[in-house]
Parts: sequence; structure tokens; C-alpha cells
Amino acid sequence: MIKYLILILLAASTVSCNKKLSTNELEAYFYPIDEPTTFYVYRDVVNGLDEQIHRIYSIEDSKGKHLVVEVYTGDGRIIEAYNYNVDSLNLIDHMIVNAQGKRQQADLLKNTYFPKNKTDETYFASRFPGFYDSTFILREVKRKATDKGFRDIEVMGKMKDGVVFKDKIRQSLFNPFTHVENVVEGNAYAYFAKGIGLTEWHDVKKKVHFKLEQVLDEKEGLKLLSK
Repeated sequence: MIKYLILILLAASTVSCNKKLSTNELEAYFYPIDEPTTFYVYRDVVNGLDEQIHRIYSIEDSKGKHLVVEVYTGDGRIIEAYNYNVDSLNLIDHMIVNAQGKRQQADLLKNTYFPKNKTDETYFASRFPGFYDSTFILREVKRKATDKGFRDIEVMGKMKDGVVFKDKIRQSLFNPFTHVENVVEGNAYAYFAKGIGLTEWHDVKKKVHFKLEQVLDEKEGLKLLSK
């Protein structure tokens, strides 16, 4: 279960731009907002066969400008998506793929996932149907920069200005009829780099350790998903 938690953790952040688009002080570490659709390919360095693909793109509608991060398995199946408001970098909604393979909007109970400054601690909480009948999953993540979080980090063989966040994760599987609850807790670390966004994440013992391996344009990314 801990491995599953780490696999689906996502973090999101913004790249440095000449024009500041958000009130978030750490915007420079978030994904690029005014860039074309991009695909990030991550590989688990512990188990080299495990991949994740993140599709990052911006949209604008009556609610303003948003940045969306879609999460796919290595074989091209979407499993969830995060929709961030560009003004604050707070979440607008969280989408999951349910047990029937259909996309479904989760109940977003707490919507801060990317810290707004060096001392801020965010609280993300999302509730959605479980994989068994009559069960619900509550996923909670509290995120804050580590004591020496702002430092150079390695990204695809090069050193980049980055920040390391510590995530306190709690996931509960709850049956509202039997009142049976199964809780799994753990910690993880998420790395963000200026001009890129999320570059790496792992659990405390690094039993699961994903690193950014490739950055692809939309044409290359769609081709990869269709394989």
C-alpha cells in the first residue's frame, strides 16, 4: 500500500518565467505555465521497469487560467489528474479513475498541495470511491520544505536550483456501513527544480524512487502513450 501511495503522489510546481503569473512565492519551482503541452517520463531507479508519464498543459476558461497535471501508468492508462489555479497554485479539483475504469471527480476536502513560501505547510485531502463496493478512500498529504530543502539537485545529469519537500501521507480505506477503517501512513520526499517542476520522488527507505528521465513535446508524448 505504501508503494501505491508513493506511485500516485504527485506534486506540482511552476517554472521560472520572466513574468510572474501567481501570488505563490515559490512559483519558480512549479511547472511552466505558459508553455506548450509537455510530457514528463519518470522511471523507478529501484525497479527499472516501472514508469510514470505526466502530461502537463494549461487551459483558460471563465474561472481563469489553470494548469493540469495528468498521471499515466507506463502502459498509457490515465489514473488521476490534478487541476491547479494559476493565481494561487491551489487545487481546483482532483480527478481519479474509479474501479470501473471511468473518470470521476473526487471530493476535494483540502486544496493546498504546493507550499506558497519557504515555511508554509500545505494540506491536501481528497475522498473518492474505493476499489471495493461500499468503500471510500481518503488520501491526505501534508507537505512542507525540509530544513535544508532549498539546494541544488541533480536532474537528468545536471545540477539545478531546487527545493525538497517532505510529505506526510495518510490514506484511509473506510466502509461507512460496517465502520471498519484501514489506515496506512508514511513519509515521502518530492523534489522540484526551477524551470521544470517535479523531478523526483521517493519514500524514506527509497524502496520506490522515481526520477525524471525524459521531457517530451506533445507529438512525442502522444506517440509514447499510444504504444
